[in-house]
Amino acid sequence: MISIDKFKTVVENTPLISVDFIIENEQGKYLLGKRVNEPASGYWFTLGGRILKNEKLEDAIRRLSKKEFNQEITLDLLKFHGIYEHFYKNSFVDESVSTHYVVLAYKLKLKHDLDLPTAEHSEYNYFSKEELLDNSHVHTYVKNYFKEGN
Repeated sequence: MISIDKFKTVVENTPLISVDFIIENEQGKYLLGKRVNEPASGYWFTLGGRILKNEKLEDAIRRLSKKEFNQEITLDLLKFHGIYEHFYKNSFVDESVSTHYVVLAYKLKLKHDLDLPTAEHSEYNYFSKEELLDNSHVHTYVKNYFKEGN
């Protein structure tokens, strides 16, 4: 991990690469968490996070799945969904610094409940595709994962 000052410089000057988990339960509903931190604080969003410098994708997936939903997932359990870009006017480090993410989205089907931490999200809920597309508190970038053709 780097200092907040160095991280601010990175966010100001480069895109961040992240992984989003599109988690589906046995009932065909998708897990979203209400974000605590900026950007997108207060919105329902998929779980995931940034890939760190010199971190292999497989290692990032293991680390992020453990951090986000207390289960170490390996790449072979995921189905690649696509590459997306997210642009925000603010960031985790500063309201006046914009954020650009290049997101690798992966689908994950689970057959059991998860032990969900509360550090990154204030609450969790499962939504059907129709429910999340109609909900004004589900972030537009999440809705893009579920639009026709995706």
